[in-house]
Amino acid sequence: MGRVLAAVDLSSVTDDVLDYAARLAFAMNIELVALFVAEPPPDFVGYEAGPQSVRNSVAEHLREEHRVLEKKIAALARTGLQARPLMVQGAAVESILKHAESLEAEWLVLGSHGHGKLYELLVGSVADGVLRGAKVPVVMVPAPARKAPDPDAP
Repeated sequence: MGRVLAAVDLSSVTDDVLDYAARLAFAMNIELVALFVAEPPPDFVGYEAGPQSVRNSVAEHLREEHRVLEKKIAALARTGLQARPLMVQGAAVESILKHAESLEAEWLVLGSHGHGKLYELLVGSVADGVLRGAKVPVVMVPAPARKAPDPDAP
């Protein structure tokens, strides 16, 4: 069975990415896997994993992100779509490409945040990295259009 791998980051473009990926999976009668790549664990000085309060805070944040992802996928599964969430920690581009290969994804769907060229030059772009390394077709879902400021607003 084939798969559509939707790489999501729980930002404003996530629902659009999942909607497009779901339509693609339905049309092809294949499974949708929604992949969320969480930040890698923070590096701490020394050999300890950090203060317990930091570990607890990071763990709670990850649990909340996982709950959000599971809720979104459960809503898709209620429509009859074969869908499942997958949450991992690591570097985004490498994790997406690795899981696309290991899951034998036929398609990758991800969102573009529409950052400017300066941002991409300084910080980089997950979308760009995935496009460069993907071995399967990639669908880019644009970020929702930003409203222009109202010139008459005070």
